[in-house]
Amino acid sequence: MVNYEDEIRQETMNEIDLSYDVSDLEIRELIRNKIIEKSKMIPLSLQERVSIETHVFNSLRKLDVLEDLLSDEEITEIMINGPDNIFIEKCGKVIHSSEHFSSEEKLNDIIQSIVANSNKIVNESNPIVDTRLEDGSRVNIVLKPAAVDYPILSIRKFPKEQMTMERLKGFGSISEEQIEFLKKLVESGYNIFVSGGTGSGKTSFLNALGEFIPSDERVITIEDSAELQLKNVENLVRLEARNANLEGKNEISIRDLLKSSLRMRPDRIVVGECRGAEALEMLQAFNTGHDGSLSTGHSNSCKDMLSRLETMVLMGAEIPLPAIRQQIASGIDIIVQLGRLRDKSRKLLEISEVEGLEDGEIKLNPLYKFKELDEEKGRIIGEWEKVGTLVHTEKLLANGMI
Repeated sequence: MVNYEDEIRQETMNEIDLSYDVSDLEIRELIRNKIIEKSKMIPLSLQERVSIETHVFNSLRKLDVLEDLLSDEEITEIMINGPDNIFIEKCGKVIHSSEHFSSEEKLNDIIQSIVANSNKIVNESNPIVDTRLEDGSRVNIVLKPAAVDYPILSIRKFPKEQMTMERLKGFGSISEEQIEFLKKLVESGYNIFVSGGTGSGKTSFLNALGEFIPSDERVITIEDSAELQLKNVENLVRLEARNANLEGKNEISIRDLLKSSLRMRPDRIVVGECRGAEALEMLQAFNTGHDGSLSTGHSNSCKDMLSRLETMVLMGAEIPLPAIRQQIASGIDIIVQLGRLRDKSRKLLEISEVEGLEDGEIKLNPLYKFKELDEEKGRIIGEWEKVGTLVHTEKLLANGMI
C-alpha cells in the first residue's frame, strides 16, 4: 500500500494543472481516480482506499505524516529528528513512531510551509526559529548548520479545548481550595509568577488563571509565539515578538513590546515567558500600577525562580543586586510552582507569597505545598497542605474579598 501511495502521489502531481489555483476538491478527485485505476489491478478495501486518499492528500496539501499525529489527542509532543526518526509523547510515554517522511526534502518543505504561515523565515543564515501552528501548538525548528545531521522539528501540542481550572482539577493537578484562593488573588490584582520545569504546564496554567481576569479590564499579552487564549477578556491586545530578518534588522523583542505596552493604557500585562533581559521590563511593568499582571519562567522551585530572575535582570542591565531584589520583592506578590512528577502527572507543587526583604534577602512565605503520601500502581498519591497564611492582604481587603 505504501508503494501505491508513492505512485499515486507522483501521478497526481503530474496531472495537477499549475496554470490556476487548484482546489482541495479537485485534488481529492484526482487522487480518487488514481486509486480506482490502481484497484483494478489489485483490489483494495474501502478502508485502504480511504487511508491512501488521506495520506496522499495530506502529503500534497497539508503537513504530510504530521496530520495524523496532530489529530491524535493523546499525543502531546512530536519530536522529529530528521525524516526517518519521529518520536512522540503519548499518554506520558515517549515512543518511536512508525511514521516517516519520504525524504529530507519533503521534511524541509513542511518546515517552510509551517514557517511561512506565521510570516517568519528559517534558513541556513537564520537556522533557529520559534513559531506556532494554526491550532496554537508551539513549534521549534533547528536547521543546518546548527543541527548537525538533519532538520529538527519539535511540536508541543495544546489541547483543542481551552485549559480551565475545572479541567486541571479533573486531572488532579490542583485542589478546589487552591482554585478558590487563586481566583481571589487574580480578581484582587495580585501579581502572580508561574514557575516550573519544561513540560510542567506553565502556559496551560497561565491560560487557566486568565479565566479569573475581570472581563471589563484591558489586558495586553506579550509572547515569543502567541499561544495564550484569554477568551473571556473583551479588551484584549495580543503582541508577538519577531526575529531579525536576513540583514539582521527589524527585530521586535519582548523588551520592545513591553516598553510599548506601557503606553497602551493596560490594566494588566501578561508576559508569556521570561527568559532573559526582558525580566527587567517585566518587573517595571509589575511595579508601575499594573496590578494583576502575570508571567512565567523556568525554575526548579519558588526560591530558584527568585535567583533566576536576578540573573535575567543582570543580563540586560548593570544594576546593584539590592536594587534588583527590591524590584522583585515589591513587584511580584505570589509565585506558583508547577512540576511534573515521576509518574508523568503534572501538579501544582507550591504556592508561596513574596513577603518582602529581610536582611537583604527576599523572604518567601509558603502557603500551600503538595505532599506525597503513597504510590499505587505507578501513580503518585498525595495531598495539598496549607502550610502558611497570606501576610499581605491589603488587595483582598480593598476588593472586599475578606
